[in-house]
Amino acid sequence: MFQAIADVASTTRGLAETDVLFVGLVDEECQQLGSRALASHLPPLSLAIIGEPTDCHCVTAHKGNLWMKMTLHGQAAHGATPQLGVNAIHKMADFIHLLRNDYQTILQSRSHPLLGHPTLNIGRISGGLQNNIVPDLCSIDVDRRTLPGESAQSFQQEMSQLALSAGLHLDFADSKGVDCPPMETDPHNPFVQSLMHFTGDTCPLGVSYFCDAAIIRSNGTPCVVYGPGNIAQAHTQNEWIDLNSLHLAHSQLTRFLLAQP
Repeated sequence: MFQAIADVASTTRGLAETDVLFVGLVDEECQQLGSRALASHLPPLSLAIIGEPTDCHCVTAHKGNLWMKMTLHGQAAHGATPQLGVNAIHKMADFIHLLRNDYQTILQSRSHPLLGHPTLNIGRISGGLQNNIVPDLCSIDVDRRTLPGESAQSFQQEMSQLALSAGLHLDFADSKGVDCPPMETDPHNPFVQSLMHFTGDTCPLGVSYFCDAAIIRSNGTPCVVYGPGNIAQAHTQNEWIDLNSLHLAHSQLTRFLLAQP
């Protein structure tokens, strides 16, 4: 992206009427402090291109992200007399069974034309102190990928109702502490259409991951996600980008910028 801007700036033609900002944002993986600060200080722009690995395709929608800790309580007792206690791990096992069966059916019944189905991943479970104590507490940490129209409040309500159907009561704690909504931009926006022309995309695309686009979109700026590389190589032991993809992205972005007034 930086090289494309530098190359366009060095041409004799340049851009007479279009200002281009290159912004490097911190903290995208955690609380998006960089993009949140930018969105609060900048007026709405004509287009923001958020760099992520999209195989050089123009992406106009991505899922939102919730991190939630859900806790069930039991009653501690001596391990030699488990009948005198209430095992919180057993209760959580029952709830996880509901998540893997009943709730998966609910998620599969919802769909977005670009984003597909919402998902739930149980990333961590914790409970108990030691073998000879009936655990009075058990928690799971989940990653919930959301579609437009879903929120932390609607998710908590769904989880509470699901738990109550089994006679269980959940306590909730937001593990992120910030709103990470889904993002969707009108693919008919003329700037989006211009970029899609140079990427060769004939229809809008969506991705399952969350990124800074949703935060920048919150100030009224149309956003797309675009960049070289494949998401399958991200967050792996040896991240890498194919050089052909890197050169293609440079070429596409340069031509897109030069097409602006």
